[in-house]
Amino acid sequence: MKKKMIQGLVLALAVSSSAMAAEGRLLATGGATSVEGSAGGGLVPWAVISGYTEDDEIGGTVAVTRAQVDDYRLDVTAASFSFRNRLEVSVASQILNLENLGTELRQQTFGLKYRVAGDLIYGDLPQISAGVQYKRNTRYDLPEAVGSQRDSDWDAYLAASRVWLAGPFNRTWLANVTVRATRANQFGLLGYGGDLNDSRELQVEAAAGMFLNRGLAVGLEYRQKPDNLGFAEEEDAMSAFVAWFPSKNVSLVGAYVDLGSIAGANNQTGYYLSLQASF
Repeated sequence: MKKKMIQGLVLALAVSSSAMAAEGRLLATGGATSVEGSAGGGLVPWAVISGYTEDDEIGGTVAVTRAQVDDYRLDVTAASFSFRNRLEVSVASQILNLENLGTELRQQTFGLKYRVAGDLIYGDLPQISAGVQYKRNTRYDLPEAVGSQRDSDWDAYLAASRVWLAGPFNRTWLANVTVRATRANQFGLLGYGGDLNDSRELQVEAAAGMFLNRGLAVGLEYRQKPDNLGFAEEEDAMSAFVAWFPSKNVSLVGAYVDLGSIAGANNQTGYYLSLQASF
């Protein structure tokens, strides 16, 4: 699957911007691809709809991502389709390599996001989108052994995003707040629910960024996570990112990530790198 995704990236990069991307929406307004496949930042789905489709257009994105921390490596391949800048359909495949245990976890995520109100840049309301993600483990032995209650589940979220073209320091700024109902352990890679808690809880996720120029942004993301498993404490995740948008066809995001404690291994920090192509 990863080979096919990389081939898709190469194909998209080979096609000119005028043929592949809508001209109406501003650069970077489709965001990047999160680790779960939805448009946004690396950790958090934003209210933005992927790609650059206008009200009468259909488009899509493909992305490959790697996050490497002290004891674990996460590889993600993802794709999304956007319809009329209103609806986004996404899919992602995640592989978490447990380098200290010599095994791996696998998960698939299927997402829907719908823009319900507002606009990213104009008008009184920020862009507001509602989303749902259905996730399922395809290797469940380890999550079940540590107390997970189920191998599949769904998350629901509401996100609000806003861009200010002439913000402080005469720069363009972006802010996003997402509220998610979830019982996922480590994004769902360790299953759903546990011996401490088996109910969905509301978790807050947020992002803020500043554009240094038209195609280069820096920012921060924060993601609150539930703590359901008694065998190991789960901590919130955060990142400091740099996002480069050389054209509407391609973006590259690099970040320092702090995922806290994962499955008993403390202080899991490292890097995140994601390459995305839009058409």
